[in-house]
Amino acid sequence: MSRQGQFITFEGTEGVGKSTQLANAARTLEGLGVDFIVTREPGGTPMAEAIRELLLSPREEPVHETTELLLMFAARAQHLYNRILPALNAGKWVLCDRFTDATFAYQGGGRGVSAQRIALLETLVQGEVRPDHVILLDAPVATGMARAQKRGELDRFEQEDLEFFQRIRDVYLARAAALPSRYHVIDAARSLEEVSDGVSRVLARLFKMSASL
Repeated sequence: MSRQGQFITFEGTEGVGKSTQLANAARTLEGLGVDFIVTREPGGTPMAEAIRELLLSPREEPVHETTELLLMFAARAQHLYNRILPALNAGKWVLCDRFTDATFAYQGGGRGVSAQRIALLETLVQGEVRPDHVILLDAPVATGMARAQKRGELDRFEQEDLEFFQRIRDVYLARAAALPSRYHVIDAARSLEEVSDGVSRVLARLFKMSASL
């Protein structure tokens, strides 16, 4: 199927304000008259949300890295084919809280799963589908975790140590540096107003670019 909409993902470590900026992005696109949906990973459909619960709930049983990786891509397959692609092919923009960059960062950087294994599953599940643009909200790990701890009870990932999240941040920044035309890095340590303005300006620029095609 030929894709018509724009697929834009929001990435970053814990506590960088993705939920806040997704809401800001939605208001920005509404103002531009763009038809869009907002979704998230893991999740986005009833079955994928059930897998999300499996992945995020703290548990006594150790979760093997391969189990975690396969569950992530199982949820992604359900989400991609049942929600993301139908929206894109209907001409809608898709704003998604995380996608496969998060897998390279969390399971790759954080857990130590090889990038080759992740890339193999990426191709199997997604074919050639990749986000058109990635908005990377970046902040020092200590800053993000301090914010995350204020939200209340931590999920299974949020309970990891600072070194885990530093490895994740390093992968995100490396991926952004390797393909700057796709990644838009926003300093999420700045004030809410500054971050929101930065995200809105990126979206306005992408809208202008898409309108000229």
